[in-house]
Amino acid sequence: MIRVVLIDDHEMVRAGVSAFLSTQPDIEVVGEASDGATGAELAIAEKPDVVLMDLVMEPVDGVESTKRIKASWKEAKILVVTSFLDDEKVYPVIEAGAMSYVLKTANANEIADAIRQTAAGNPVMAAQVTGKMLERLRHPEKTLHESLTAREREILQLMAEGKSNQVIADELYISLKTVKTHVSNILTKLDVYDRTQAVVYAFQHNIVSKG
Repeated sequence: MIRVVLIDDHEMVRAGVSAFLSTQPDIEVVGEASDGATGAELAIAEKPDVVLMDLVMEPVDGVESTKRIKASWKEAKILVVTSFLDDEKVYPVIEAGAMSYVLKTANANEIADAIRQTAAGNPVMAAQVTGKMLERLRHPEKTLHESLTAREREILQLMAEGKSNQVIADELYISLKTVKTHVSNILTKLDVYDRTQAVVYAFQHNIVSKG
Protein backbone atom coordinates (compact mmCIF):
# COMPACT_ATOMS: atom_id res chain seq x y z
CA MET A 1 0.00 0.00 0.00
CA ILE A 2 1.33 3.45 -0.98
CA ARG A 3 0.83 5.83 1.94
CA VAL A 4 0.17 9.46 0.97
CA VAL A 5 0.07 12.75 2.89
CA LEU A 6 -1.92 15.45 1.09
CA ILE A 7 -1.00 19.13 1.61
CA ASP A 8 -3.30 21.69 -0.07
CA ASP A 9 -5.02 24.82 1.23
CA HIS A 10 -8.22 24.23 -0.76
CA GLU A 11 -10.62 22.02 1.16
CA MET A 12 -12.54 21.00 -1.96
CA VAL A 13 -9.33 19.97 -3.71
CA ARG A 14 -8.27 17.88 -0.72
CA ALA A 15 -11.70 16.29 -0.52
CA GLY A 16 -11.78 15.50 -4.22
CA VAL A 17 -8.28 14.07 -4.40
CA SER A 18 -8.73 12.11 -1.20
CA ALA A 19 -12.06 10.67 -2.39
CA PHE A 20 -10.56 9.56 -5.70
CA LEU A 21 -7.45 8.05 -4.13
CA SER A 22 -9.64 6.09 -1.73
CA THR A 23 -10.92 4.20 -4.77
CA GLN A 24 -7.41 3.05 -5.67
CA PRO A 25 -6.61 -0.38 -4.21
CA ASP A 26 -2.92 0.41 -3.74
CA ILE A 27 -3.05 4.01 -2.41
CA GLU A 28 -4.06 5.23 1.06
CA VAL A 29 -4.27 8.85 2.26
CA VAL A 30 -2.89 8.78 5.81
CA GLY A 31 -3.05 12.49 6.54
CA GLU A 32 -4.14 15.89 5.22
CA ALA A 33 -3.03 19.45 5.96
CA SER A 34 -4.26 22.85 4.80
CA ASP A 35 -0.96 24.75 5.01
CA GLY A 36 2.74 24.17 4.48
CA ALA A 37 3.79 24.41 8.12
CA THR A 38 1.29 21.87 9.42
CA GLY A 39 1.89 19.75 6.36
CA ALA A 40 5.64 19.60 6.93
CA GLU A 41 5.13 18.52 10.54
CA LEU A 42 2.60 15.90 9.47
CA ALA A 43 4.83 14.51 6.72
CA ILE A 44 7.85 14.29 9.02
CA ALA A 45 5.75 12.51 11.65
CA GLU A 46 3.96 10.11 9.29
CA LYS A 47 6.82 9.51 6.82
CA PRO A 48 4.48 8.52 3.98
CA ASP A 49 5.64 6.98 0.73
CA VAL A 50 4.65 10.15 -1.15
CA VAL A 51 3.87 13.73 -0.09
CA LEU A 52 1.36 15.43 -2.41
CA MET A 53 2.30 19.12 -2.23
CA ASP A 54 0.44 22.24 -3.36
CA LEU A 55 2.60 25.32 -3.98
CA VAL A 56 0.68 28.50 -3.21
CA MET A 57 -0.34 28.44 0.45
CA GLU A 58 -0.25 30.85 3.37
CA PRO A 59 1.58 31.49 5.59
CA VAL A 60 4.06 28.77 4.57
CA ASP A 61 4.11 27.87 0.87
CA GLY A 62 5.00 24.62 -0.84
CA VAL A 63 8.62 25.58 -1.44
CA GLU A 64 9.31 26.29 2.23
CA SER A 65 7.32 23.24 3.29
CA THR A 66 9.41 21.08 0.94
CA LYS A 67 12.60 22.53 2.41
CA ARG A 68 11.44 21.78 5.95
CA ILE A 69 10.52 18.21 5.09
CA LYS A 70 13.77 17.49 3.27
CA ALA A 71 15.84 19.09 6.03
CA SER A 72 14.43 16.64 8.58
CA TRP A 73 13.81 13.69 6.28
CA LYS A 74 16.13 13.51 3.28
CA GLU A 75 14.43 10.41 1.85
CA ALA A 76 11.07 12.15 1.45
CA LYS A 77 9.48 11.77 -1.98
CA ILE A 78 7.54 14.90 -2.78
CA LEU A 79 5.13 15.17 -5.69
CA VAL A 80 4.08 18.74 -6.46
CA VAL A 81 0.56 19.09 -7.84
CA THR A 82 -0.13 22.69 -8.82
CA SER A 83 -1.70 25.01 -11.38
CA PHE A 84 1.46 27.10 -11.72
CA LEU A 85 4.13 26.89 -14.38
CA ASP A 86 5.99 30.19 -13.92
CA ASP A 87 9.73 30.08 -13.28
CA GLU A 88 9.47 31.44 -9.76
CA LYS A 89 7.40 28.40 -8.78
CA VAL A 90 8.98 25.58 -10.80
CA TYR A 91 12.69 26.04 -10.11
CA PRO A 92 12.64 26.78 -6.37
CA VAL A 93 10.54 23.77 -5.38
CA ILE A 94 12.60 21.37 -7.52
CA GLU A 95 15.79 22.83 -6.10
CA ALA A 96 14.28 22.42 -2.64
CA GLY A 97 14.03 18.69 -3.24
CA ALA A 98 10.70 17.87 -4.89
CA MET A 99 10.97 14.69 -6.96
CA SER A 100 7.97 15.14 -9.27
CA TYR A 101 5.92 18.03 -10.64
CA VAL A 102 2.54 17.65 -12.32
CA LEU A 103 -0.25 20.06 -13.10
CA LYS A 104 -3.75 20.08 -11.64
CA THR A 105 -5.03 19.96 -15.21
CA ALA A 106 -3.87 16.33 -15.31
CA ASN A 107 -6.69 13.85 -14.97
CA ALA A 108 -7.18 11.83 -11.81
CA ASN A 109 -5.69 8.66 -13.22
CA GLU A 110 -2.56 10.53 -14.32
CA ILE A 111 -2.09 11.88 -10.80
CA ALA A 112 -2.56 8.40 -9.34
CA ASP A 113 0.04 7.05 -11.77
CA ALA A 114 2.39 9.90 -10.83
CA ILE A 115 2.01 8.88 -7.18
CA ARG A 116 2.93 5.30 -8.06
CA GLN A 117 5.94 6.35 -10.10
CA THR A 118 7.15 8.76 -7.42
CA ALA A 119 6.75 6.12 -4.71
CA ALA A 120 8.91 3.82 -6.86
CA GLY A 121 11.60 6.50 -7.05
CA ASN A 122 10.88 7.52 -10.64
CA PRO A 123 10.54 11.30 -11.14
CA VAL A 124 7.48 12.45 -13.07
CA MET A 125 7.51 15.86 -14.76
CA ALA A 126 4.82 17.62 -16.75
CA ALA A 127 6.09 18.12 -20.29
CA GLN A 128 6.09 21.89 -19.84
CA VAL A 129 8.25 21.59 -16.73
CA THR A 130 10.73 19.32 -18.49
CA GLY A 131 11.05 21.96 -21.20
CA LYS A 132 11.79 24.65 -18.64
CA MET A 133 14.43 22.54 -16.92
CA LEU A 134 16.15 21.75 -20.22
CA GLU A 135 16.17 25.43 -21.11
CA ARG A 136 17.77 26.27 -17.79
CA LEU A 137 20.46 23.63 -18.32
CA ARG A 138 21.31 25.31 -21.61
CA HIS A 139 21.90 28.62 -19.78
CA PRO A 140 23.64 27.65 -16.53
CA GLU A 141 25.64 30.83 -16.07
CA LYS A 142 22.81 33.05 -14.94
CA THR A 143 23.29 34.62 -11.54
CA LEU A 144 20.70 34.12 -8.83
CA HIS A 145 19.21 37.58 -9.05
CA GLU A 146 18.58 37.38 -12.80
CA SER A 147 15.44 35.39 -12.03
CA LEU A 148 13.94 38.23 -9.98
CA THR A 149 10.88 39.83 -11.55
CA ALA A 150 10.55 43.60 -11.86
CA ARG A 151 8.15 43.64 -8.91
CA GLU A 152 10.51 41.56 -6.77
CA ARG A 153 13.36 43.96 -7.54
CA GLU A 154 11.11 46.86 -6.56
CA ILE A 155 10.26 45.18 -3.26
CA LEU A 156 13.91 44.29 -2.66
CA GLN A 157 14.78 47.97 -3.06
CA LEU A 158 12.20 48.90 -0.43
CA MET A 159 13.52 46.15 1.85
CA ALA A 160 16.99 47.66 1.44
CA GLU A 161 15.53 50.98 2.57
CA GLY A 162 14.49 49.29 5.81
CA LYS A 163 10.76 49.32 5.15
CA SER A 164 8.49 46.75 6.75
CA ASN A 165 6.15 44.49 4.82
CA GLN A 166 3.18 46.62 5.85
CA VAL A 167 4.84 49.83 4.69
CA ILE A 168 5.78 48.19 1.39
CA ALA A 169 2.19 47.01 0.94
CA ASP A 170 0.89 50.53 1.59
CA GLU A 171 3.37 52.16 -0.81
CA LEU A 172 2.71 49.72 -3.64
CA TYR A 173 -1.06 49.49 -3.04
CA ILE A 174 -0.96 45.71 -2.71
CA SER A 175 -2.00 43.40 0.11
CA LEU A 176 0.27 42.40 2.96
CA LYS A 177 -0.22 38.78 1.92
CA THR A 178 1.07 39.58 -1.58
CA VAL A 179 4.14 41.33 -0.16
CA LYS A 180 4.91 38.32 2.04
CA THR A 181 4.66 36.03 -0.98
CA HIS A 182 7.06 38.25 -2.94
CA VAL A 183 9.51 38.38 -0.04
CA SER A 184 9.41 34.60 0.26
CA ASN A 185 10.11 34.28 -3.47
CA ILE A 186 13.01 36.74 -3.18
CA LEU A 187 14.61 34.76 -0.36
CA THR A 188 14.20 31.53 -2.31
CA LYS A 189 15.64 32.93 -5.54
CA LEU A 190 18.63 34.53 -3.81
CA ASP A 191 19.17 31.36 -1.74
CA VAL A 192 19.19 33.28 1.54
CA TYR A 193 17.38 32.67 4.82
CA ASP A 194 16.20 36.10 5.90
CA ARG A 195 15.65 39.71 4.85
CA THR A 196 19.04 40.87 6.13
CA GLN A 197 20.90 38.36 3.98
CA ALA A 198 18.76 39.35 0.98
CA VAL A 199 19.64 43.03 1.44
CA VAL A 200 23.35 42.23 1.88
CA TYR A 201 23.24 40.21 -1.34
CA ALA A 202 21.47 43.06 -3.12
CA PHE A 203 24.14 45.58 -2.10
CA GLN A 204 26.98 43.20 -2.95
CA HIS A 205 25.62 42.74 -6.47
CA ASN A 206 24.58 46.37 -6.97
CA ILE A 207 20.96 45.53 -7.68
CA VAL A 208 19.57 48.14 -5.29
CA SER A 209 20.33 51.79 -4.80
CA LYS A 210 21.99 52.98 -1.60
CA GLY A 211 20.47 56.39 -1.92
